[in-house]
Amino acid sequence: MPPTSAATAPVRHLTRARDLADQRYSEPLTVDDLAAAAHLSRAHFSREFKRAFGESPYSYLLTRRLERAATLLRSTDWSVADICMRVGLTSVGSFTSSFAAAYGKSPTAYRASFPPAAELITIPGCMLRAYGRPVKGSTNGEDRAS
Repeated sequence: MPPTSAATAPVRHLTRARDLADQRYSEPLTVDDLAAAAHLSRAHFSREFKRAFGESPYSYLLTRRLERAATLLRSTDWSVADICMRVGLTSVGSFTSSFAAAYGKSPTAYRASFPPAAELITIPGCMLRAYGRPVKGSTNGEDRAS
């Protein structure tokens, strides 16, 4: 195995922290948690993360949370407060402000610009066939022997 260069080791650790943010965005993660995953001090981690990925660790984590919130707004009928909590944020007001800054609309207006979630539900054909069949004895005598 070739020796690890000094430049490669921090990038690997930064990637570990970024992957943690991607996988556990809905948990109460902090920049300190991400720095610990990268085995770096908070200040050093923040500088290196921004240099490697072009945004601060907090911005990256917030972006992941807002992306997931946008998906939930499009595909569910959950309340904005529920979605806020499910994506790991704790203040609906801050969530609404951050969402509007990122997407140009409030979460409610964003949701309204898509079809209702109920229209997105597809029922598998096998279920339609199974539940669409008449129940024996419920067809007004059609299945009785004549």
